[in-house]
Amino acid sequence: MTTTKRSFCLYLIKPSHYDDDGYVIQWWKSPIPSNSLAAVYGLTQDCIDRQVLGPDVEFDVEAMDETNTEVRVEAIAARIEAADVGMVMLIGVQSNQFPRALDIARPLRARSLQVGIGGFHVSGVISMLNGDDARFKEAQAMGISLFAGEAEGRLEEVLADANARALKPLYNFMNDLPGIEDTPVPFMPAGHVGRTAYNLTSFDAGRGCPYQCSFCTIINVQGRKSRRRSPDDIEKIVRANLAQGVYRFFITDDNFARNKDWEPIMDRLIEMREIEKLHFNFIIQVDTLCHKIAGFVEKCARAGVKRVFIGLENVNPANLMGAKKRQNKITEYRTMLLAWKAHHVITYAGYILGFPGDTPERIKHDIEVIKRELPVDILEFFFLTPLPGSEDHQKLHRAGVAMDPDLNKYDLNHMTTAHPIMSREEWEGVYADAWAQYYTPEHVGTIMRRAHVSGISASNILFLVTWFVGSVRIEGVHPLEGGGVRLKFRHARRPELGLENPLLFYPRYWGETAVKLVRWAALYLKYGLVLRKVEKDPGRDSYTDIAMTPVSAHEEELEMFQSADAQDWLNQEKRLERARHGISEPANTP
Repeated sequence: MTTTKRSFCLYLIKPSHYDDDGYVIQWWKSPIPSNSLAAVYGLTQDCIDRQVLGPDVEFDVEAMDETNTEVRVEAIAARIEAADVGMVMLIGVQSNQFPRALDIARPLRARSLQVGIGGFHVSGVISMLNGDDARFKEAQAMGISLFAGEAEGRLEEVLADANARALKPLYNFMNDLPGIEDTPVPFMPAGHVGRTAYNLTSFDAGRGCPYQCSFCTIINVQGRKSRRRSPDDIEKIVRANLAQGVYRFFITDDNFARNKDWEPIMDRLIEMREIEKLHFNFIIQVDTLCHKIAGFVEKCARAGVKRVFIGLENVNPANLMGAKKRQNKITEYRTMLLAWKAHHVITYAGYILGFPGDTPERIKHDIEVIKRELPVDILEFFFLTPLPGSEDHQKLHRAGVAMDPDLNKYDLNHMTTAHPIMSREEWEGVYADAWAQYYTPEHVGTIMRRAHVSGISASNILFLVTWFVGSVRIEGVHPLEGGGVRLKFRHARRPELGLENPLLFYPRYWGETAVKLVRWAALYLKYGLVLRKVEKDPGRDSYTDIAMTPVSAHEEELEMFQSADAQDWLNQEKRLERARHGISEPANTP
């Protein structure tokens, strides 16, 4: 006898979010790939292999990253309705993506199709606000199933409920975060990876962070305990991707330096590179004290790390202490950056604008200090943002402080609450000015010279600087959201803004695309001429400056340490150091 197969149509969609004109931010080649989508796709394939719904269920799975793929809701609905059963899972939805997720879900729910939403917004709102969020409640009222926590060991329950058309209103696993060692690993097919700018895929080697930064959501969603994949898991991920021609990876751990298995993981990758002669490379994220871990920087470089994101955040100790980022010690910044330079690794540093004590003058002064005294390559700026799921947001929410109700703006690229000193115009103005101040042709030349003497390709700096500056100036988005060739679809617009007349929309889109391409070419040429000047400089091989000078006993003479806040912090650090060594405080002289 033959058994009739039952079809289950499953869409895994990572939504994007809207630009200031209400259009979904999409690209021909998108930027950073979604690890959440890769993780759930890998878990789904495992569920299929194990036949968790029985041998008579046949899955039809489609994964979509909306940053590089048009989401056609009508076609999705028709495909699910043609199956025996199905659902749409909106994966890894951040706060700024939640409005778009609801707009995708709304017409699906109107046709009584099953929809689930998971990700940082749902988990953060459960963790810090116990669900007290307007958009969260709107989703519940629409009949959307919400998922808080992580899907390892839980996805099969959701699939079984969907198969029975009995999804729960809420799956809450925030108090039971799973171990991830020896679980199905993140994976995306090469066809999907090829839609990213670098043919770049992603995976998490671990989750959780031990620190307590008040602006961070990671610690309240993934916890402060290190949960990690094994070296065998990482090798499996790398080999599976090499087999399909993918060799560039972004390790999405918020702080890979605090992954307790960083060393055996790096040792395994070093063996694959140096013994087997396999070719692959990585981008990682670390803290500012990573260089103090014996062998960390060296082994990362040997394992194939080519770029590193560093949570620098600020050079003012008072700002860092106020945000509970006590692990950032400004006296270690140069040592850390020079350590990466010595191993030919490009450094990106995040820098937050809008701490309570910030003023336009102080921000501009500090950026000049960074340019002169810190050998960082790429500096990226962010508004201090009370992200739902963070301690900052929880405090403002409980205090009744006004915050922008539009979650779409919680992308770190928009002001979302008032500043105690700066007006809106001042804060937004200094944020816009910061990019222009740092990426002057003169300073870009300095970055290229530093790269050259550090064994880093200055042409890579040219590409990255063009990408960062062009994303802000030409595309009007943050560089971490910027991609290659902006796509706009007339129907992919916020419903409340309405559809534009096609006779207006298409000519304007084609025209602005042509203008943007010309501007991109001009920007690349502008910085390309800077590179040419650097390459023709006969003294390029012996270049040095204050930032590139080896760390000495005279560090405290640098301007970075001359502010009152820096002096107070230095004095406190000296007192703590004396106390650690049992040295008495010097007596006050009359």
